[in-house]
Amino acid sequence: MKNTQAKYWMCQLGGWFLYALTMLFFAYLFDQNLSAIFWKRIVLLISLGLILTHILRFFIHQYKLLPPLKGNMWAIFFLLVVLTCVAYSFMSSVLIQWFGWYRKELNGNIGLRFLYTLFDVSPIIFVWSSIYYLWHYVEDARNQEVDKIKLESLVKELALKTIKSHINPHFIFNALNSIRALVDENPERARTAITELSNLLRSSMQADKAETTSLERELNIVKDYLALEHIRFEDRLQIEYDIDEDTLDQPVPPMMLQTLVENAIKHGISKTKEGGLIKIISDFKGNHHELVVQNTGTLNGSYNTDGFGISSTQNRLQLLFGNKASFELKDIQGNRVQAKVEMPVAM
Repeated sequence: MKNTQAKYWMCQLGGWFLYALTMLFFAYLFDQNLSAIFWKRIVLLISLGLILTHILRFFIHQYKLLPPLKGNMWAIFFLLVVLTCVAYSFMSSVLIQWFGWYRKELNGNIGLRFLYTLFDVSPIIFVWSSIYYLWHYVEDARNQEVDKIKLESLVKELALKTIKSHINPHFIFNALNSIRALVDENPERARTAITELSNLLRSSMQADKAETTSLERELNIVKDYLALEHIRFEDRLQIEYDIDEDTLDQPVPPMMLQTLVENAIKHGISKTKEGGLIKIISDFKGNHHELVVQNTGTLNGSYNTDGFGISSTQNRLQLLFGNKASFELKDIQGNRVQAKVEMPVAM
């Protein structure tokens, strides 16, 4: 932040100093009298330029007119630039008239000086605005590229961790032992469980760099995972789904729901002797898609909020949606822990 401010003031002071040198060059070129009044007028004009463009910058940030501009935001941006030009011309004309620093050829005509200054300074203000906008446009594009690289790296890391968790010997042995127990008593369920395990391993191995996937695809993977865990936990694990079908085509970060469900099993159900409930909710709340995972239990320090699963969820939401998305993990009534994700609705 300090580095950005330093760059801004270096460019601001350097740009207006260059404008002052340009005025001196043309004054020398046309043999103007470099009197004390001339120097005072330059100091006044440069000072006004610094102050008013800095105020313009404030309003650009206040009204969030940084790239990319859409719709009527362009009109507001243009209006602010024009008002700055008018304010500069008016204030400089009034002050020069007040102090008597005007050129003799203008004969103290404040209206004529206003038009002259407006014509003279407007291109400078527009050039300043264009440079400032282009600077932020390039910065925004660079930041987006950096965020994209970070996101791809995070997805790769999460994919590897998901693969490891699914190929973890304990998980494989638990799943195979559960299936083995079903072979004699319920052969049909055993065949289904083998298919679910196969789907789960295949989805892990095929994890790619995609930034988002559909909720429906993510939910299918989670259902296979929970079906296998249900064989292991039996009656200790109850599963509920409350899914608005209209949300199934909404984009979600890949493996995010899977990670939240695994956390719920690991930190909630497996730590409770009686087991409990895993409930997955997907619905629209206003202009947001709300995705919720609830599990029986309490936080009580059993959840590591700095762990990879939680931090990766927060980081990916920030990189994908910025401040438009949020993540919350808390205890709720009924002896439950709730992980709630809110994302902007994709139109």
